[in-house]
Amino acid sequence: MDANSGFVTSPPVRMRVPPPPSWPPTLIVVIDTEEEFDWNAPFDPASTSVANIALQPMAQEIFDRHGAVPTYVVDYPVASTPASAAVLRGFAAEGRCEIGAHLHPWVNPPINDQLQGRYSYPGNLPPTLQRQKLRVLTETITAVFGSNPLLYKAGRYGIGVDTPGILRELGYTVDASVVPHTDFSQDGGPDFRAAPADPFMIDGHILELPLSVHFVGPLARYGPHLFPHMSGRTARRLHLTGCLSRLGLLNRLRLTPEGHSLADLIRQTRSAFAAGTRLFMLTYHSSSLLPGATQYVRTAADQRAFLATLDGYLRFFVAELGGRPDTAAHVAAALRP
Repeated sequence: MDANSGFVTSPPVRMRVPPPPSWPPTLIVVIDTEEEFDWNAPFDPASTSVANIALQPMAQEIFDRHGAVPTYVVDYPVASTPASAAVLRGFAAEGRCEIGAHLHPWVNPPINDQLQGRYSYPGNLPPTLQRQKLRVLTETITAVFGSNPLLYKAGRYGIGVDTPGILRELGYTVDASVVPHTDFSQDGGPDFRAAPADPFMIDGHILELPLSVHFVGPLARYGPHLFPHMSGRTARRLHLTGCLSRLGLLNRLRLTPEGHSLADLIRQTRSAFAAGTRLFMLTYHSSSLLPGATQYVRTAADQRAFLATLDGYLRFFVAELGGRPDTAAHVAAALRP
């Protein structure tokens, strides 16, 4: 398979649109809503079980309790399976969530068994194939949920150079694929180390809402400058990232209950808010609610702890930080030039 697309760096920044300092701390929730599969095995087009979706009401009740309206970015197996679609359609019909799109190319028609390695990042697909897959996904979501999705999040965060134009053609206005201060290029993915942490326009129509990735510790202010150098071969051999983290000097945290404690999330949020951040994005994978489906939740006890972390973080954000939950669509509309 040949491809002439794919970012080796972050998407080009057309215009930064950070929230104004007058905003209270604002939280949006985006959930990668997808099938269960072995993250350590080759991508398998036959791995399309979506049993985890039946468990989503446990988390949705927490969001309801704290006034949060999450965006479920759904992929093809979820949207095309009547039982899983019905769960989310019920939430959406009651105004309890929004629905976006999430492309896993190996399980999204048209199927190609060569979608491994760099081609598992949808932005690396040839433009025609990426457009075909996104069109099938978009039309399926529209037919099942009754409205065209406006927010897109690439599977494996794999936005590519052709992606913004394709999204524009299909009616999308928001992307949430960028992971600041993070490099996925070792196996052909995008390098986001130079990407802004605040929202920005990636063309004249698509607004980028980056995931929340922040540095904490005494060296936090130097994190954006140090981390690009710490991913080199020598730095990895010396385990510099781990050393700084163990010493409590510098740690890079993503705002997710996957692999992070409630204390981590609170520490990250307080540090970022003190540094001027006003918009936060909480993310996780829907499959983490199914014990054994991901490395983050292996047992029923892990599941209870995961849900408790979600509940505790939302309580902290609203009651202690004085923040407000908001929808991705509303935030995007407020920020768009």
